[in-house]
Amino acid sequence: MNTATRLGVYVLGLAVVFGGALGAGRAIGPAGAPLPAEDHSAMAPAKQTAEGHGDDHGGTTRQAASDTPGGLQVSDKGYALNPLTTIRAGEPTDFRFTVTGPDGKPLTRYEVEHEKELHFIVVSRDLATFQHLHPGRDADGVWSTKLTLDEPGAYRAFADFVPAGGSGLTLGADLLVAGDYEPEPPAEVSRTAEVDGYTVTLDGDLVPGRSSKLTLSVSKDGKPVTDLQPYLEAYGHLVALRAGDLAYLHVHPDGTPDDGKTAAGPEIVFYAEVPSAGDYRLFLDFQHDGKVRTADFTVQAGAGQPRPTAEPSAGASHDDDHTH
Repeated sequence: MNTATRLGVYVLGLAVVFGGALGAGRAIGPAGAPLPAEDHSAMAPAKQTAEGHGDDHGGTTRQAASDTPGGLQVSDKGYALNPLTTIRAGEPTDFRFTVTGPDGKPLTRYEVEHEKELHFIVVSRDLATFQHLHPGRDADGVWSTKLTLDEPGAYRAFADFVPAGGSGLTLGADLLVAGDYEPEPPAEVSRTAEVDGYTVTLDGDLVPGRSSKLTLSVSKDGKPVTDLQPYLEAYGHLVALRAGDLAYLHVHPDGTPDDGKTAAGPEIVFYAEVPSAGDYRLFLDFQHDGKVRTADFTVQAGAGQPRPTAEPSAGASHDDDHTH
């Protein structure tokens, strides 16, 4: 199949994906419809679970209180994610974007969460690559970050943030990189990941519609790691993405490094709630010896026959603004 034909099929596939996301948005109301001014000003900053309330365990699943999971819409509650930069495969890019508010202007006031006003995640749509970035913002509300996408294809960018005086939002937008593209096959189910000489194991199951305890244990050279370093006010950060539509869940661990009771490893405990059965890709960021590393897993939630468990993962291709 020549390049032009492949791109034609690939763009058609994207239209199907976007059509499904748009249908979900219409089911709950017009995307991007602004809130009445009095309602918006009354909203208080809050961390929410998938049901829109605080997590009793101290960790949180960041997601809108509606039935639509985070990251599926480019616009929600009057806020919109607007990419401003075209990306070419393999070329380092100063990627720029804005988040506009209900007034249509770039947002310039945010709550700080885990040391940052905004967390920016970029993944390939086949979930083979993952980047957790922390862009800078200028006074006019334009965000920028160094971004390199090595291969042509479709990528999904997520902006995870809390507007000043508002509640948490995750907006998502597709980034298309021109060129000959062939997606990676789905990753097999795996509960063990290896990255840079570290082994991370996952214990616990995802149960749709219910808070699920996940325990990730970090070891190196066969010995438990008991001196994990805080990274963005936590010993680990976990992002969960649903295979297929890339519904986004940002999960934080149970406890914090300064609470006097949370150990610095080897175990990092999370509580997460997923909206449906199916396969999910999990990406864990943790810091040790001054470097942030990412371990990745594929897990299956809900009923159905599980797929064969794979050998330990060598880790997805990943990066962030702290060199891995």
